[in-house]
Amino acid sequence: MTSDLAVPTWLAVAIVLALVVLAVAALRLARSVRQARSQTEALLAAAAHDADALREQLAGIEAELAAQQAVAQRRDRRPVTVVDEREYVITDLGHDRGPRVPARVVPAPVFTDIVIRESVIKTAALAAGLRRALSAEARNRIRFEMKREVKRSRKERKAMLKQARRDWEARQRATLEVSP
Repeated sequence: MTSDLAVPTWLAVAIVLALVVLAVAALRLARSVRQARSQTEALLAAAAHDADALREQLAGIEAELAAQQAVAQRRDRRPVTVVDEREYVITDLGHDRGPRVPARVVPAPVFTDIVIRESVIKTAALAAGLRRALSAEARNRIRFEMKREVKRSRKERKAMLKQARRDWEARQRATLEVSP
């Protein structure tokens, strides 16, 4: 005595089984998401701790550098110009960041000596390069390579011309055979 609307028992069991499998899969997924979240939070906490340690280390280095600069400035009484080390970024407009670092002024004779030395070195390097490029050996090597390249290009042009002539003749023969 089965009704037309009754669900077969095997279908009901299959649906219940599918629901149980889906529930187990959802629980496993939730557990893996919780584990991943806790691992991410642990990594973020470790990164924040490392960043704090690096900030402290940087502050110590900056303090030590400032002390060294103060000692060097007291020791060296030459004229000093002030360098503007601010970065002009739109987001930093209006904020005066950091101390200004004094830049050393190079005396005129030292500056002239540096400029002349660099000019002499560059001129000597250019002269050596020209002497080497214009030597007889280099000219002969260039001449030999040029002859070789000319011969190669001639051979290539002849081969291309022969191939073009063959193609043209083949087309001529094909039009003659098709015409009658």
